Amino acid sequence: MSRRTAAALLITRGEGPELKVFLCERAPELRFFGGYWALPGGTLADEDRVGNPDEATALQACAHRELFEETGLLRHTLPATRTSGEALRTARELLLSRERGPAAERPPSPWPGLIAGVVPPLPMRELCRIETPPFAPVRYDTVFYHVPVEACTAGTAGPRAEVWAGELTQGRYWYPQQALASWRNGDLMLVPPVVILLEHLARAADFEHFAREMAQTAAAYAAGRLHQVRFSPGVVLAPLRTPTLPPAVTTNCYIVGHERLWVVDPGSPYPDEQRRLLDLLGELQQAGKKVEGILVTHHHPDHVGGVNALSQALDLPVRGHPLTLSRLEPGFRRGPDLDDGMKVPLGKAPDGNAGWELQAIHTPGHDRGHLCFRESRYGTMLVGDMLSTISTIIIDPPEGHLATYLQSLERIAQSPITTLYPAHGPAMRDGQRLIKQYIRHRRQRETSLVQALQNGGGTVEAMLPKVYWDADPKLFPFATRSLLAGLQKLQEEGRAVEAHGIWSYCEPASGS
Repeated sequence: MSRRTAAALLITRGEGPELKVFLCERAPELRFFGGYWALPGGTLADEDRVGNPDEATALQACAHRELFEETGLLRHTLPATRTSGEALRTARELLLSRERGPAAERPPSPWPGLIAGVVPPLPMRELCRIETPPFAPVRYDTVFYHVPVEACTAGTAGPRAEVWAGELTQGRYWYPQQALASWRNGDLMLVPPVVILLEHLARAADFEHFAREMAQTAAAYAAGRLHQVRFSPGVVLAPLRTPTLPPAVTTNCYIVGHERLWVVDPGSPYPDEQRRLLDLLGELQQAGKKVEGILVTHHHPDHVGGVNALSQALDLPVRGHPLTLSRLEPGFRRGPDLDDGMKVPLGKAPDGNAGWELQAIHTPGHDRGHLCFRESRYGTMLVGDMLSTISTIIIDPPEGHLATYLQSLERIAQSPITTLYPAHGPAMRDGQRLIKQYIRHRRQRETSLVQALQNGGGTVEAMLPKVYWDADPKLFPFATRSLLAGLQKLQEEGRAVEAHGIWSYCEPASGS
């Protein structure tokens, strides 16, 4: 897991009820929040540190550079020779082009030359600082700055924000309530921190009230309060520290619903993490929401470690596949079993539509009782340990069965999916794409395994570095289990045979 320091720009126009916020749409092909609308901004660069001895001044420099690079706005007062449309356009084109090339091949930045010798503008107002929770491989430690567009002195067309096609595809001003309504309708994807900021703005009596409330919220996050991380309406991602497998350090607990809430996979066995989850549920209850019960995707410890504690604390029923519920430690209130196709009512969706529900989909292969949950309004799916956005999935025989797992992947690939929510890693906008990647990866791994068998085979341990040549040796104990699952699949298909621990290839019978 790595950390990056970044600046984000809350650019506003107008005041009071006429206040609008400038948001940019990120290019769909981007790996990080592709297709989502976000605030302009970016990570701290080497050029921002030149002449700025401390982090605070370097971040201010980063914010001013990103303001110009992504929107064409400037807060510096430049001499006339540098403010011509052509000069500014050329400098901005160079800045944007540097983002597209490899770091080692980038030309020198034009930014230092553009602002050389001028009096720096007054520092931007810092609103708050928020760090990404530990569910993602890259955590962004982001400082949010306020930029009233009226305070900008120049740009490609005066003090007017303008996005050029590239990493960003478009930009526009939104009323906070307007953007949130479009998000709840499923017409607009917003990055999670922007949802939080817009909700605070929409509730606030004025901007100063918003600034105070946002600073308090950020301080609470820094002190350990769980964020309300939402990649789509009606699903809160709450990563909790669990005894899970590397590279993950947390398991995503999900709170699904708007008025009626279901907690999916409260997996942490640690009292301090269980307390954080209870505090978050308490906040939601204070807002008038009702916690209906607990859902579990499967019985692995990092998914059910907190089930008993939560069930007892709030007297909640626990629902899941009967194979899962039968293997949980006693101490929870058992609700009705869930099997394939059964539905859990959620009441009204965030946009007010009635009849919202979760459908259970039985997906064995990783675990015999594994369930996925697809919600009906926005087409999102909670996939538990069927997929991960930070690693592959271990298939551990005899509970894990590779052929069955692949069949389950093919099955959920038939369902329309928008946002895919895994147990480990951030949500992914295009769920179908990830499923196809997983199926392709498994096929490639099987091809390598067949080649290893055809080249002489051997023991599982001998073939492991040939088949999992790209895996970290520290993970070999886990890869060994998946390799065994692959060999058993080939054995079932008549393409591998084992004798005294030695595996070898055999031609499948004709017609098989």
